[in-house]
Amino acid sequence: MPPLILVTGATGYIASLLIPQLLERGYRVRAMARQPERLKKRKWYPQVDMVRGDVQDPASLLTALKDVHTAYYLIHNMSLGHGYTEIEVEGARNFASAAEQTGVEHIIYLGGLADPEQHIAPHMRSRIETGMTLRKGKVPVTEFRAGVIAGSGSISFEMIRFMTELFPIVPGPLWMKNKSQPIAVQNIIDYLMTALENKNGQGQVFEIGGPDILTYKESMLRYARLRGLRRSMVMLPGLPVWFMALGVDMMTPVPYPIAQALIGGLSADSVVKHHEALQVFPEVKLIDFDSAAEDALKRTHPNYIERVWDGNQRVEDPLEALDIWLKHEGCFIAHRTLKAASTPETLIQKIEETTRQQGWTVEEQKRFHILTRQDEQKYGKLWVEWRVEQDPVHLTQTVFFSPHGLPGFLYWLLFRPFHQMKFRRLLRKIVRKT
Repeated sequence: MPPLILVTGATGYIASLLIPQLLERGYRVRAMARQPERLKKRKWYPQVDMVRGDVQDPASLLTALKDVHTAYYLIHNMSLGHGYTEIEVEGARNFASAAEQTGVEHIIYLGGLADPEQHIAPHMRSRIETGMTLRKGKVPVTEFRAGVIAGSGSISFEMIRFMTELFPIVPGPLWMKNKSQPIAVQNIIDYLMTALENKNGQGQVFEIGGPDILTYKESMLRYARLRGLRRSMVMLPGLPVWFMALGVDMMTPVPYPIAQALIGGLSADSVVKHHEALQVFPEVKLIDFDSAAEDALKRTHPNYIERVWDGNQRVEDPLEALDIWLKHEGCFIAHRTLKAASTPETLIQKIEETTRQQGWTVEEQKRFHILTRQDEQKYGKLWVEWRVEQDPVHLTQTVFFSPHGLPGFLYWLLFRPFHQMKFRRLLRKIVRKT
């Protein structure tokens, strides 16, 4: 029987990519989250042993870690704001103790890339101290330290993406001249998977990065070139971290507490100084920043975007829609669910008729799923996804708009009330007809 692998932080970005890879390799997977109900619609959910757990609750960890061979520690608490550093260290201490009690053989931890001998931001210091705390336990730990992760959905990459798309002249602090070593998200998964099978890395700390060393300014300008956008940077000394974080919160998918922690982390270089990972894990083939960014752009499509808005929400009034608006993986997304007193087959028929009449192109169609796109959209790419769910019957409409540059942002944000009315009316029209 293959070993049981625990993935903590299962609602997070890296875990959502790691779990399918583990399943594909034939491992038994247990996923731990504080709110496991948020994951019920993930494709891999039926294949994992889902447990509710919290590193601040030691009793829950004993249950989650029972019979586990290797545990991935993919937890951070930046979203909590003030005081998260103490919480992270305490959580790591609880986890190391529970792993020792339950006989876990190996812990794999993904932390942050920074020089602990220099003055670094609290966020980076917390990541390093978390790794140190895990290593104080008796269970061998493999720790990877990574900086900017280049991939669709990575909070650091989404900051680069949205800010570069939005501003023809990108404002930034003098810190933008500091160096980073971005690593493709696929290489992060490669290292995490390889450490599971390559025992030579147990008990060691590895700094990992891609082949390019870039300033944060250069990263944004490279992204702009790939998108065909003309961008320049202006350095503004003295910009307070809270002010920049507020702007990031307003303009990107990254919430204020996380933005504040990440921007603070820009105050020092984040580059690999020790290259042991290349010797210990030679099977990992590094991907350059441009290739990683191009892959992220290709994945800006409804078929690839992680459906973080999906849950078990239901509405009972046939004419009251549940509205969710968010920024996610390079798109503005509007999601609605409406109860329908009809059969799924009838709903699909009406969707086909309505979208055909309005000139939408059907890009993909399955039994209870239709994906349409608008061909003539000079401000960006626009899709509308329709899904019919049963027991009881609900119709969901998800609008994806990937803006191209400042005109795309203005088109979506300035006309948001119009978009809201247009797509809500379309949804209700279909339900009423059935």
